[in-house]
Amino acid sequence: MRIYFMGICGTAMGNAALLMRECGHEILGSDSGVYPPMSTMLEAAGVRILEGYDAQRLARLKPDLVVVGNAQSRGNPEVEWLLDERAIPFCSLPELLGKEILQKRRSIVVSGTHGKTTTTAMCASLLLAAGSEKSGWLVGGVPRDLPTGARAGELGEPFAIEGDEYDSAFFDKRSKFIHYAPQVLVINNIEMDHADIFRDLEDILRSFRHLCRVVPGKGWVLANGDDENVAKLLPLPWARVIRVGTGAECELRISDFADGPQGARFTLHWQGRAFAVSLGVSGLFNVRNAAMALLAAALGAWPELPLEEQPLEKLCPALAAFQGVQRRQQIHVERGDLVVVEDFGHHPTAVRSTLEALRARYPRFRIAAAFEPRSNTAATNLFQREFTDALGTADIAILAPVHRGERMAAERRLDTAAMAEQICAKGRAALAAASNEAVFDELRRLIDAPCREPLLICFFSNGAFGGIISKVKTLCE
Repeated sequence: MRIYFMGICGTAMGNAALLMRECGHEILGSDSGVYPPMSTMLEAAGVRILEGYDAQRLARLKPDLVVVGNAQSRGNPEVEWLLDERAIPFCSLPELLGKEILQKRRSIVVSGTHGKTTTTAMCASLLLAAGSEKSGWLVGGVPRDLPTGARAGELGEPFAIEGDEYDSAFFDKRSKFIHYAPQVLVINNIEMDHADIFRDLEDILRSFRHLCRVVPGKGWVLANGDDENVAKLLPLPWARVIRVGTGAECELRISDFADGPQGARFTLHWQGRAFAVSLGVSGLFNVRNAAMALLAAALGAWPELPLEEQPLEKLCPALAAFQGVQRRQQIHVERGDLVVVEDFGHHPTAVRSTLEALRARYPRFRIAAAFEPRSNTAATNLFQREFTDALGTADIAILAPVHRGERMAAERRLDTAAMAEQICAKGRAALAAASNEAVFDELRRLIDAPCREPLLICFFSNGAFGGIISKVKTLCE
């Protein structure tokens, strides 16, 4: 089949295109402003990438199927041609993955507001550690422990994938994960997010309830036993549920958590057994991610074993070696007096948790948090108080201007000046920068300051941050 991906250079679209090519299909696609790294990976695999969107060109190419990316909407010339002519079938990316990949494999779907990418990468690494060499995965990032971000694997084998609650396409407003037919479902946590899609928390919970309803009776739901919003989904009489967390009621229980310079340490209690675990990344949230991934991978790799025989201990050494995913607590510079970290965090809970983990890992360091309000929700004032509190846990908060803030009404936009003022009033240092260049100038001043304390700089952004992260790395070389 000849498949055309509209918006092919996006991380999810590009990885899915590579998956379908691996399955034997001819792949090509279009995008506006073709850009690496995905374009480089696609071209290296022999995928044809077309610049811009052209209805007549699409008509001449006559693919068998068009996959419409989530970023595409009405007004796109290729979208309008598809709708007008009805000459070529089209679908969303989640629908394609559901029908062509997941229905034919044992799907492990990792859902939740936070931690999907890291947990999916952990799960894929643990499947390999379990000897499941025929397994597949799709990670919405660049994993440092896997040969690639996506692999089709073989029919009937386990396949780990992120289950995003965001909508599927402009013509399909269901959450993506509804298409994914989970046999093992991980629910890491649930919070209000994606305010451009969901009205409120109850609206998000409704999508998760729909997801739980498609878990089969012989399937598993691994639920965060410490999350009050996840608890609202339970019980699920039609599926088998295992709670994972620190509470005494959790069937897979975490205790003795400690963070340090080498990562996290903790004890897992499972089926009457207790075993110590080391993790190469920091934070209680990553410990919970790891526990979820450990059990999900075991259930995926050894579905025939009863719970009491699941050898979770066998997989623990792979967790100690886990390096994480690029842009998730990724260390760019690490020397005696200076550390530079990049993190994808764009929700106040993620920002706070990462800063807590970094504080535990680098207790001698003064922490400067540079935050770019970029996502559709972070750019609004919905979480202004929560972001203020989270960033106020750093020693210095440097706030970049709202990305494309001019497109948003002032009364809805995050007020970084007010945030900086409130952080300073609580005894911490803060700056609301007028530009990304001003953020860089302040960071350069901190780095060049004579006789300074050891300094840790953490960038928080789900985008490029105006290129200043690479500039700071160059400055530190």
